[in-house]
Amino acid sequence: MTTSPSEDKNMGGIVAGSLTQNASIKNIFGEPIETQGKTIIPVAQIALGLGGGYGQGQRKAAEPENAEGEGSGAGAGLYTIPKGVFEITDKKTRFIPVVSPQTFLLGTALGLVMGWLLAKRRK
Repeated sequence: MTTSPSEDKNMGGIVAGSLTQNASIKNIFGEPIETQGKTIIPVAQIALGLGGGYGQGQRKAAEPENAEGEGSGAGAGLYTIPKGVFEITDKKTRFIPVVSPQTFLLGTALGLVMGWLLAKRRK
């Protein structure tokens, strides 16, 4: 069983359509919010993965109706990570991160100290 070029294009179209729907600006960044003379725009980081494959070969003896085996498939995944918001006013624009760098650095430092203490204790 072979696939025709139109079926291959259809599979690609299905994957592309799904990505277009899920990776829209509205889904990733959200709608700008206007309040109290400010415009707030949510910001996110995206990661996208694509994959596909095709295979053919002999089917198992338990399936004698067709000695030839064949298959294909494709898929995609989208992952978003919130990063912060842009706050826009008449006077200035600033970026407000979801997690402050100070909190991250403090957590990293505490983790390193704990690891060092545990390693020293084992000796």
